[in-house]
Amino acid sequence: MQNEVMVGFGGKQAWLAVRSEPGADRDPGRIIGALGLRDLGSVPWRDGIDLAHLTDDRVAVTPPLPGARDTSWVLVAGRWLIRPGTPVDVVGLSAELGTEVQFFATHRVTELHRWQRAAEGELIRAFGYVGQTGEVTSWHGEPDPAEREAGLPGELTEGTTVLVGEKDVLAVASAWSIDPTTLTGRPAPGPLRIGAADREG
Repeated sequence: MQNEVMVGFGGKQAWLAVRSEPGADRDPGRIIGALGLRDLGSVPWRDGIDLAHLTDDRVAVTPPLPGARDTSWVLVAGRWLIRPGTPVDVVGLSAELGTEVQFFATHRVTELHRWQRAAEGELIRAFGYVGQTGEVTSWHGEPDPAEREAGLPGELTEGTTVLVGEKDVLAVASAWSIDPTTLTGRPAPGPLRIGAADREG
């Protein structure tokens, strides 16, 4: 898998960004374990991203990648993260892993758009929106400058109109960690790892 290039993702997808501290355990397998998944080993980028898009019981986990704030981030991508009943708890993950954990989801068909951010077991920010109904489904904390730039109001009141799209989720991801659509064609620092949920039944 030498000279492999990365494959981006983002549209119709959900992903986690886990801050990878210098000198810390940077093994993506630790994140797979914290999510309660089985580690199926390494795969080429194209195969892993295809699995993340086409299945609802697999996630693709990147090696640490350089991103915002001069920090490395491990990305975990997969539809499993937004499957009903999936126990994705950014607060619990941030406490268990001892670092910052972010969650992003965007699906342009249903206009589902979400982001969350937690560090050291504390929820810093949460935002959720369903464009089909115009409903804000979650709101915790105050929007930061990246969110304001994406069009969010400083506070949510009864008469506030919110309009958020896929590009806004990616813009917030870029400011907080990594916009995964920008990975395409860049040299891969290593293969992807695949985590698998046990199938029900």
